[in-house]
Amino acid sequence: MQIGIDVGATKIESVVLEDNGNEIHRSRTKCPKDYLTIIRTIKEINEKLEREFKENLPIGVCHPGIHSPQNGLVKNAPNCFWLEKKPFQSDLKKALEKEVFCENDANCFALSEAIDGSGKHYKIVYGIILGSGAGGGLVIDKQIVTGRNGVAGEWGHNQISHLIAKRENFDSTNLREGEVESFISGLALAKRFNKKNSKNLEANEIFELNRKHELDAERFIDNFKLNLSMSLATIINILDPDAFVFGGGVSNEIDFLSEIETLVKKYVIGKEYEGVFLKPKYGDASGVRGAARLGRKSVY
Repeated sequence: MQIGIDVGATKIESVVLEDNGNEIHRSRTKCPKDYLTIIRTIKEINEKLEREFKENLPIGVCHPGIHSPQNGLVKNAPNCFWLEKKPFQSDLKKALEKEVFCENDANCFALSEAIDGSGKHYKIVYGIILGSGAGGGLVIDKQIVTGRNGVAGEWGHNQISHLIAKRENFDSTNLREGEVESFISGLALAKRFNKKNSKNLEANEIFELNRKHELDAERFIDNFKLNLSMSLATIINILDPDAFVFGGGVSNEIDFLSEIETLVKKYVIGKEYEGVFLKPKYGDASGVRGAARLGRKSVY
């Protein structure tokens, strides 16, 4: 058995998995907006579960951002800024007085789906997270690939292509505004659509208008399909995954994966791609399940 903890912007979720992947506990609590309180909350969850199961359980924790290999501090966690530049894993080890495996939440999502989810039959699995931001995780042979600097899989922070910039009339010199995430994430979609159409809608409402064939929304989502396809083609040209697994709130709104798959082939070298585009078996629960799968053999 192993405990999995998912630290998010609004909640801390916990599970206990048996070795065969069977889930025997799940709970969630509100995530404090204070670093030391988060540490204390995770310690309390761990102690409660160990009392319940009468065993000293291994624990894995997933969270936004990554631990810098250079200094051990969390970086790139804008949605959980209270973790930024903190030695999260080190502090958890001290508080819990045992080994704690920490990993990026998108990596844990991909690991879960690669081990016993919709990507379990594939060698190279790329987890795509489309939510308020755009993230990703790379798993090869059921092991997370983090890279030398811990940023492998972070496709959302690549710069957009010239074709996207031209079609979107983009002329800013701000590198952050030129990232893929700034064109395909939920927050970005809402911001761009509302500015263009003088509306005040959330991303899910724009997708609903598209399904109702509202003209402005249809045109906007057509552009989103192209932007997403071009960005995915870049991943294929470099890594050529066997499978993409799509998670996150925006991914839940996508009911046109087969169309994206067709469009991607226009931008892939050779115009061919035989990989598959999949929805996750465990949905939003995959991150915390992946955290419970963490261990020394799960990451390289």
